[in-house]
Amino acid sequence: MISRMSLKAKLNTFCYIILIPLAIIIVYLLFSIVTFCNSYNQIVKNITAMNAYNINFKDEIDLTMYKIVIGSVSFDSLDEKTEIKNPQVLYDEAREAFKKQYEITTVESNKKRIQRIIKGLDIIEDRTADIKNNIEEKGHYDDNIFLLEKSIYILTELMQEQIQEYVYYETANLENTRVELELKEKEALRISLISFAVVLFGTGILSVAISNGLSRPIKNLSKTTELVANGDFSVRADIGSGHEVATLARSFNSMIAKIGELVEDIRVEQFNLKVTELKLLQAQINPHFLYNTLDTIIWLAEDKKTKEVVNMVTSLSDFFRTTLSEGKDYITIREEEEHVRSYLEIQQVRYRDILDFEIDIPASIYQFKILKITLQPLVENALYHGIKNKRGKGMIKVKGEIAENVIYLHVEDNGIGMKEEDLCKLQNHVRKRNNANREEGGFGLANVDERIRLNYGSSFGLSFASTFGEGMEVTVRIPAVLCVVNED
Repeated sequence: MISRMSLKAKLNTFCYIILIPLAIIIVYLLFSIVTFCNSYNQIVKNITAMNAYNINFKDEIDLTMYKIVIGSVSFDSLDEKTEIKNPQVLYDEAREAFKKQYEITTVESNKKRIQRIIKGLDIIEDRTADIKNNIEEKGHYDDNIFLLEKSIYILTELMQEQIQEYVYYETANLENTRVELELKEKEALRISLISFAVVLFGTGILSVAISNGLSRPIKNLSKTTELVANGDFSVRADIGSGHEVATLARSFNSMIAKIGELVEDIRVEQFNLKVTELKLLQAQINPHFLYNTLDTIIWLAEDKKTKEVVNMVTSLSDFFRTTLSEGKDYITIREEEEHVRSYLEIQQVRYRDILDFEIDIPASIYQFKILKITLQPLVENALYHGIKNKRGKGMIKVKGEIAENVIYLHVEDNGIGMKEEDLCKLQNHVRKRNNANREEGGFGLANVDERIRLNYGSSFGLSFASTFGEGMEVTVRIPAVLCVVNED
C-alpha cells in the first residue's frame, strides 16, 4: 500500500506521524513554561521593587528629616528641582508604590506586611507634621530631636525590617516555584519519552518503505540549498529519476539561475546608485564653497590685501587639487590633512573673528590610505553647526592616532554642542539608509559614514560624543592600510 502512494502522500504520512505527537509535546511544554515564567517573573518583580526601597528608603527619609530638624534645609526650600526631595513627596511616592505592590502580591503574609508598612508611613507623616509645626512655632529644637530619634528613626527601622521580611518570604516562594518546575520537568520528560517511542516506531516502519527513493535526491537538494544560502548561485541540483523530486530539482535550478541574475542586477544598480549619490553630493558642496571663497578673494583684492589673496588662491588650489585627485577614490592621510588644512585656512579668513584651528596628525600614519573628502565634511559640520552657534571665538582640533591596526581620526570643536536627545537623533539619521529622510545637519556626516561602511565594512565608520554647551567630537574609525603609490 505504501509503495503505491505518491511522494506527496508518503511525505504527508511521514509528517503526520512525527508532527502530531511533537505538537502535543510542544503545546504542553509551552503551557508549562509560560505558567512558570509568569509566576517567576512576578516574584522577581516583587523582590526587585521592594529591594529598591530596602536600600534607599530609610536612609533618604532619615537624612532629609535630620537636615530639616537641624535647620540645614527647610520644608519650603525643597521641591522637585532640589537634590533632596520634600518629605511629603517621598511619603506619597512610597505610599503609591506600596499600594501597587499590595495589589500584585500573592503571598498573604506579605500583603499584611505591606499594610503595616503603609500604616507606618501614616504615622511618620503625622510625626513629620508635628516637627513642621514645632519649626514654625520655633523654640522646639529639643522636641524635634526627640521626635526624630524616638519616632521617625525607629519607624523607618521597623518599616525596613518589614521590607526585608517581605523580600525573604518572596524569595522562599521563588524556591517553591523552582521545586514545582522540577516536578513539571520530570513529568514532561516522561511524556516526551513516551511520545518519542511512538514517533520512533511509526517513522521506523515508514522510513524503510520510502528512504531509498527519497533520501538521496533530498540530501543532494539540501546540500545545494545550503550552497545557495551561502551566496553561491553557480551550483545546480542533480536531476534524478522522473518523480516529484526531479521536478522540484528542475524548478529549483531555474529559480537559482533567475535569483543569481537578479542579485547581480541589484548589486550593480546599488553600486551605480551610491556612486551617483556621492558624485551628486560633491557637486552640491563644491560650487557653494567656491562661490563663497571667490567672494572673499574679491573683497580682499578690493582692500589691496595682496598677500592674503595669494594665500587664499593657493589654499583654494590645494583644496581642489586634493578634491579631484586625478579621479582616485583613495588618497594618503597626509594628502587628506593638506586638504582639510586648505579648507580651514580659507574659512579662517572668512570667519577670522570666531575660528581658530589645530591639526595634530602624527607623521607615522601619513602613508596610510583614506577615502578622500572624509575629514572636510566633519570640519564643515563643526564650523557651521558648532562654532557659529556659540558666542565668542571657537576652536576646531583635528587629531589622529593608530591602535591595533585601526586608525582613529578625531574632529573636535568647543562649539554649542548637542543635547543628549539631539545627539541620539543625529546618530539615528546618520545610520538611516534613505538620505532623503535625513535632516540637513546630518546629511554630510551620513554621507561620510556610508562611504566608509560601503568601502571598509560595517565595523568601521563614525562615532559621536557631545556635551551641550561644551562642544562635540566626531571620530572616524578606519582600518590601517598602507597606500600603494602607482609608478607609471
